[in-house]
Amino acid sequence: MNIVLYEPEMPMNTGNIGRSCVATKTKLHLIEPLGFRLSDREIKRAGLDYWPHLDVTVYSDYRDFLDRNPGAKIYMATTKAPNVYSDVKYEPDCYIMFGPESRGIPEEILVENQETCVRIPMWGETRSLNLSNSVAVILYEALRQNGFEQMTMEGHLRNFDWK
Repeated sequence: MNIVLYEPEMPMNTGNIGRSCVATKTKLHLIEPLGFRLSDREIKRAGLDYWPHLDVTVYSDYRDFLDRNPGAKIYMATTKAPNVYSDVKYEPDCYIMFGPESRGIPEEILVENQETCVRIPMWGETRSLNLSNSVAVILYEALRQNGFEQMTMEGHLRNFDWK
């Protein structure tokens, strides 16, 4: 799986997303400009000790991302989409793109990718979920659809056995 953040603005969100990517063996793609430096304390704090294990690539702009990932199947997560995220079939090597926290993916990009735009249903006039929460919701649905391939499927107690 691949998560793409188009011009992310908040280091804490990107740090949290990075941690989720490490936990799921998902590659993170960051499209500049970023609203922070990758060396910022906040991003490392949110990513904890997982950040050094993150598979991350940074792109100078959207065109650079497309040029370096030719033929990529890209799902666009947006509050403007008519399709619900759980109603599509995610391929194991697909890319799921999310826009900046304050404005989302630009509409000119969405229009070019109408068939792969997906949304998370929300109640009433709620504008959106937090970016890191949105990534987790859609990423885990994509992983579920692909059988959580090679992921640890059971936990263990330290001092007791499950009955």
